[in-house]
Amino acid sequence: MEELVKRRDVDGISILSFNRPKALNALSPSLFVELHEHVKALASQTDEIGCVILKGEGRSFSAGNDLKAMQAGEEAPHPRFQAETIEMIENLPQPVIAEVAGHCYTGALELVLACDLMICGESAKFADTHGKWALTPLWGMSQRLPRRIGVLNAKEMMFTGRVVSGAEAFEIGLVNKCVPDSLLSEEALKMARDITANSWYTLRADKMLVNKGQDYGLKDGLQFECENSPGRAKGDDERLSAFKKG
Repeated sequence: MEELVKRRDVDGISILSFNRPKALNALSPSLFVELHEHVKALASQTDEIGCVILKGEGRSFSAGNDLKAMQAGEEAPHPRFQAETIEMIENLPQPVIAEVAGHCYTGALELVLACDLMICGESAKFADTHGKWALTPLWGMSQRLPRRIGVLNAKEMMFTGRVVSGAEAFEIGLVNKCVPDSLLSEEALKMARDITANSWYTLRADKMLVNKGQDYGLKDGLQFECENSPGRAKGDDERLSAFKKG
């Protein structure tokens, strides 16, 4: 049986690709099971993998939750399985980049919001279509989208269900960059290489401190950093000894 999520590693970067292009990479429970296993493996491979790219094969990142699978009665291992898998992505020690072309609707938007960074092509189309199907968010939309683009923009997207283009996604802070589709994979890989050129020890610490720091106000957040920042690397991760003045 063909893999629903493919993994390819290159120079310390792991590229996970949804592999249902004919179905616009719709997020079936079976796809989530494979994604869960890949993410679980990556969490234990911090010495081998310093950054992760998440993308879709074909012309779309993902059209969202697989409504046909839902209607057919296909079920995940338990009701919170998809949400937990998305939380696992958010909690990966390594930085995660979402590479988005074409559709990124509803469940797919909830998924990419758990990624640390996002780069999209000019063809990208973002939307929350829960309201079109009388569904409600279960994978984090109501919490992560307002934190990413602000409450006003988030409410507009959620209430109207309108499509946001790649260019507008950049303007409202949903993505880091919007580039021509022909350059998308190249730019995502360049961003990943820029990341992995830095200390992986620092990357993991930065991600932990920023993510967990969002749970606090400024004063408590500063205290959290003071008490939890792991400090200068030691052993094989130590770099300061190679620093030379002038």
